[in-house]
Amino acid sequence: MGLLFFLFLSCGNEVTPKKQNDPSQFKQALEKVNKYEVEKESDEINQYIAHHNWQMEKTGTGLRYLFLAKGKGAQPRSGDFVKVNYKVSLLDGTECYSSDKDGPKEFKVEGEDIESGLHEAVLLMHVGDKAKFLLPSYMAHGMHGDDAKIPALSAIVVDLELLEVK
Repeated sequence: MGLLFFLFLSCGNEVTPKKQNDPSQFKQALEKVNKYEVEKESDEINQYIAHHNWQMEKTGTGLRYLFLAKGKGAQPRSGDFVKVNYKVSLLDGTECYSSDKDGPKEFKVEGEDIESGLHEAVLLMHVGDKAKFLLPSYMAHGMHGDDAKIPALSAIVVDLELLEVK
């Protein structure tokens, strides 16, 4: 009986406070995972470039590019409308979109809801230029993909020809 009384007392009504999650710890963990994923994707892109033996330039944002033909036309600026021929592929070679099938694309530079990497890409070009761009997923369709042909977290290869600046 004494033992039961002791057990009863030891189980008392003491409530231990729940540990609160520190938002800064969550943010740090998220940043660490994001940094890892960006580095992993960058390694995949670098391997892809090495496999094709390309000498590509890299911008501060992570966009890689290689000019295949140089034009002598105008260079677009933010707010200009451009017309491009394009081909968009995944790193595994799967073609997703092409102006051969869908016709040339026109868009306002830094003013329309298209991949941020394409805005940066056309700002590097002159009319008549043909170039190959590798867009990391964060400059393409990010964590969601495009709900059609480009999966989430996919880097893409974009072949562009700048046809016109308006």
